[in-house]
Amino acid sequence: MKITLLTHFKEFEKRSNTGRLVVDVLGNAAEQVCWDRMNPPPRLIEEIEAGGVALVYPGAVDGNDGDVSDITQFIIIDGTWHEARKIHQRSPYLQKIRRICLNTGETSRYNLRKNQKESGLCTAECVIEVLRLAGNSAEADRLEEQFLAFIRPPGIMRGAVQGH
Repeated sequence: MKITLLTHFKEFEKRSNTGRLVVDVLGNAAEQVCWDRMNPPPRLIEEIEAGGVALVYPGAVDGNDGDVSDITQFIIIDGTWHEARKIHQRSPYLQKIRRICLNTGETSRYNLRKNQKESGLCTAECVIEVLRLAGNSAEADRLEEQFLAFIRPPGIMRGAVQGH
């Protein structure tokens, strides 16, 4: 199974980006691909056309949401919610593929940015849920452990923890 993070260019510079954490923990099983509206990533387009690819994105689902046995690659948009909407709307190739919606009922534990969408998960949390959905509990647990170490404890003021 492969995780592709379609990443907004601004995210590569942010220390609070959890996509980088995903790649660090999962190694070759994950990749960050820079989104470019004018130049869609050719290899990603080829992989989509080959089949077995699903987009993890909120909204209407395409049926069989819980059965991901036929999916070999998951695409997750890596950016703020505003950036993610823009990427989804401006990328016709993303609108052609199966959509998976994560309905965890959990509240995000990500606390490194203000104005987060109440029902939304950050990139690392989405990957953790996808790994669990696909039966990769060991990798999900390993990523979750690293994610919890990455985020600061609740209640600490912004900037009080070095690196955040």
